[in-house]
Amino acid sequence: MNGYNGTVLRVNLTEKKVTKEPLNLEEAQKFIGGRGLATKMLMDEIDPQVDALSVDNKLIFVTGPLTGTPTPTGGRYMVVTKSPLTGTVACSNSGGYWGAELKFAGYDAIILEGKSDSPVYLNIVDGEVEIKDAASIWGKLVSETTDILEKAHGEKVKVATIGPAGEKLSKIAAVMNDRGRAAGRSGVGAVMGSKNLKAVVIKGSNKVAIADNDKLKEVFSRCMGKIKENGVTGQGLPAYGTAVLVNIINENGVFPTNNFQTSTFDKADEISGETLAEKYLKKKDPCYRCPIGCGRYCEVDDIKGQGPEYETVWAFGSDCGVSNLGNIIKANYWCNEYGIDTISAGATIAAAMELYQRGLVKDDELAGGPKLEWGNDEAIIEWTKKMGAVDGFGAKMAEGSYRLCDSYGVPELSMSVKKQELPAYDPRGIQGQGVQYATSNRGGCHVRGYMISPEILGLPEKLDRFTLDGKAEWAKIFQDFTAAIDSSGLCLFTSFAMGADDYADMVNAVCGTNLTGNDFIQAGERIWNLEKVFNLKAGIDPSQDKLPKRLVEDPIPDGPSKDWVTKLDELLPQYYNVRGWGTDGIPTADKLAGLGIEDYTP
Repeated sequence: MNGYNGTVLRVNLTEKKVTKEPLNLEEAQKFIGGRGLATKMLMDEIDPQVDALSVDNKLIFVTGPLTGTPTPTGGRYMVVTKSPLTGTVACSNSGGYWGAELKFAGYDAIILEGKSDSPVYLNIVDGEVEIKDAASIWGKLVSETTDILEKAHGEKVKVATIGPAGEKLSKIAAVMNDRGRAAGRSGVGAVMGSKNLKAVVIKGSNKVAIADNDKLKEVFSRCMGKIKENGVTGQGLPAYGTAVLVNIINENGVFPTNNFQTSTFDKADEISGETLAEKYLKKKDPCYRCPIGCGRYCEVDDIKGQGPEYETVWAFGSDCGVSNLGNIIKANYWCNEYGIDTISAGATIAAAMELYQRGLVKDDELAGGPKLEWGNDEAIIEWTKKMGAVDGFGAKMAEGSYRLCDSYGVPELSMSVKKQELPAYDPRGIQGQGVQYATSNRGGCHVRGYMISPEILGLPEKLDRFTLDGKAEWAKIFQDFTAAIDSSGLCLFTSFAMGADDYADMVNAVCGTNLTGNDFIQAGERIWNLEKVFNLKAGIDPSQDKLPKRLVEDPIPDGPSKDWVTKLDELLPQYYNVRGWGTDGIPTADKLAGLGIEDYTP
């Protein structure tokens, strides 16, 4: 098979049974692969109402047809499961080198089911698979685990692992690979921990078959030219990483501060990508086959490692009122070591700080831990560690901000959608991003449809960020486009420079298919609708397509976006209409039939 290996690995951890199954190529191509294919597998194999941390949930590691190929950024993999944080379908995307190694080992996906009666890890060398005892590495931090497994199996292996947070079932736990890369969001690490699976070690020596190498060279050359010429992918991200956005977003008055109480941070430059590069950056840290190189490798005091990204800088920075970039780097480091999502971790500390500000969290509950006061840059480090260890008040925080705030009777203080923390853009001043947040199939998320691109960065064209005109249509296009890109195995950042025709041409060159750009986007629409149906079956109804009350009722108090709220009540009906769904926000039978998924009714 071209692009696909043609083999799915199934591991039943209860029975310690390993089987190899043929990939259904027709289904793979219908959903492109990756995110879409794994969602189809999950829908077919579990009851969407299953307890996410029960033995009946399944965890799927999956690649796209472009993963492991010479295509630009062709190293992505995804972790798909039912989320313990949100109750929705979860797909958490990661870069680094692990995903490409899975393809080199001969597999398109790994389906993990059941639960081991004791801690184990998988060792995969090309087609051979071992289930090995993990008692000696259970409880270890991510870097310790990786070091031990590399020593046991060779430095050239690639390791994906959970940290203590995943072992202890924190709902914000991540799956970490290549030490500092994270399949970070939606609690996928907790699902891995619930199965007593510590790590997956991989070494492969195969190459992915390419249908038309000459065509791929031509498409590669064209797309590389676009990536290098684009101001974001060719200049901003390579020079300053994703934190190049800090000053840009702050200057637009949509940089959430103190748990979204305000939207500008007067010390933004102190935590910017420019300052990061000047004071702490040691080297760039690109993923497999990446010409952009936005990854950072930083050092402060005795701490060194990958990151932080823009979202992390914001979450531990302005959202907590902190301007000490060195300590933000340290908080990021401990997130990586314990295996927790940096967005949810920082945003949960911010929510806890507001609870403390309001007198709802008392000093005695903190058991001598740092006070949760705005700007306390020691608190972000220590409470990150306590969250990661699921210890004391940190155990409450390890459940995420929604459950934390709800336990004090004020769930509205959690800046989340469907119980997942929002990222670093205040939608009150970016109307399209607001409707995208509210309708995201995995809860609060920016990478399900990055409306920042047209509304702030002007790519592919500049939109007025305050107007409602056309925003529902744009949100739908970006959501569908992103679903297809995720499924292909490429990085979303390529979309700053590349269009649907480029991705279709790349898939065609690798797989020998005949997709058009419209076919590519329609595949994304098929994926989006299937995810929506999964959520509906899981009990996530359209009443949860909403934003925190603060964002729709309380205007931004000052700055360039002063007096704006998100006008979701006007945008949501437009969005449902553009989607071809009923006014109730549910996909119609005709819509599902038109996408070839009529068997999956809500």
